[in-house]
Amino acid sequence: MKSITDIFKIHKDEHWMALVSFLLFAFLNFLSVYKYWDRFSALSDNYHKLFVRYFSISGFDPLTYEVVSDWDTAYNVYRHPLLAFFMWPFYLLNQGLMSLTGKNFATVITALIIIFCAFYSAIFLFRIFKNIIKVKVREAYLLTALTFSMSFIMLSAMVPDHFIMSMFALTLTLYLSGKKLIGGSALNMWQTIAMFILTAGISLNNGLKIFLAGLVTRRKRFFEWRYLLFAVIIPCAMIWGFARWEYRTYVWPKEMARNEVKAKKNREYVENIRKRVRDSIGSEDSAAVEALTKKIQKEKAKAKYLRDRKKIWNKNTGKPIAQGEFMRWTDKTTSRWDVTVECLFGEGIQLHRDHLLGDVLRNRPLIVRYDIGSITGYINYLVEAIIVGCFLIGVWMGRKKLFLWTALSFLFLDMALHMGLGFGINEIYIMSAHYLFVLPIAMAYLFKSIEDRKKCSDVMFAVCTVATVWCFAWNIGNIISYCL
Repeated sequence: MKSITDIFKIHKDEHWMALVSFLLFAFLNFLSVYKYWDRFSALSDNYHKLFVRYFSISGFDPLTYEVVSDWDTAYNVYRHPLLAFFMWPFYLLNQGLMSLTGKNFATVITALIIIFCAFYSAIFLFRIFKNIIKVKVREAYLLTALTFSMSFIMLSAMVPDHFIMSMFALTLTLYLSGKKLIGGSALNMWQTIAMFILTAGISLNNGLKIFLAGLVTRRKRFFEWRYLLFAVIIPCAMIWGFARWEYRTYVWPKEMARNEVKAKKNREYVENIRKRVRDSIGSEDSAAVEALTKKIQKEKAKAKYLRDRKKIWNKNTGKPIAQGEFMRWTDKTTSRWDVTVECLFGEGIQLHRDHLLGDVLRNRPLIVRYDIGSITGYINYLVEAIIVGCFLIGVWMGRKKLFLWTALSFLFLDMALHMGLGFGINEIYIMSAHYLFVLPIAMAYLFKSIEDRKKCSDVMFAVCTVATVWCFAWNIGNIISYCL
């Protein structure tokens, strides 16, 4: 128990980092709460409709507001099998506040959860830079600041989605893994199980990253039968079994009810067409009526298909690799180069002012470019090139470090899913909090490699400082203009 409390204890040399981080995340969440308080603090008999209809910050989902307001397994149970249950105590707290005040405090309670996760993500990253990679204190401050100056990490630290919760779990995993590597030990069975339940419970695919951390720290010992059975196979089976139970218990009955309502409406719709056909042709010939009814149905279905093809959510979705329960969510046609430049390392790091914080499923084109007709557009691309360039050089400089490969394995897994198979590629920047923090971690190895060359170190520090200040000013300025 003491070791757990020590992880969350703020050390003396972290006081300034803690203070600045807290103030930043408190301010960002104030903006989010302020923007929606008037509408979302009112009690409702349909919170899902209320939040989904009116919440609009990029493509982030407000489902946590819904779960904290009126508990339900609103998240996709296969992607977030335990997240609704993690929110249960906060739902109870909100129910108490509702009964006392007549107001819904979901926005405030969620903001406190987000601030906690963002705050400790910053602390863990600072420790990784300072204590694991062992860069100078000024570089540790700078790289932590650079991480949270990135637009969609900043946004993840203020919206009611799960991404900053995942970042909290992943940075904690990296910090623990780094300590193990320095001490010459490895993640043990119980640490692996605990971190897997936390991380996979929030987002199932991120649970795989715990096993990657276990593989790097344990190496050959990862394949010991006891560890494989009790720390990998059984936890995976249990959490998947829980997700299946959760689906059958909470989701399937509602889906059946919705399908029945839909089927009833469809029957009524067909009967109305049939009645109009009988009235128009003035005949009771059932074969003729049915033939004409089916023809009208087919024409209406085709017209709807053509209308849907013109809608932006359809235009922003590429063709899948194959059809199937999961493969239909893949994408083989969207340009990887455009997505890399404008979304992965573009929108994820610096917001585009055109279509600011728009949603690709509502009102934003898939590819938005910076305005090269103005000086700011050139600066946007230059800053992106500096950060990505420093990241790649850092990877080369730290290529022999096991800890870097632990972090890179997290990034590679996400890139295989998003850029390789195309899962979520049309809004890849929303997932930035799952992987963009790996860029500053790699950059730390660049700083480490030149720490004895003062001029080079000072120049690199100055360049990265300017990029960080620019990202903060650019992103916070745009976020404030959007929220206020």
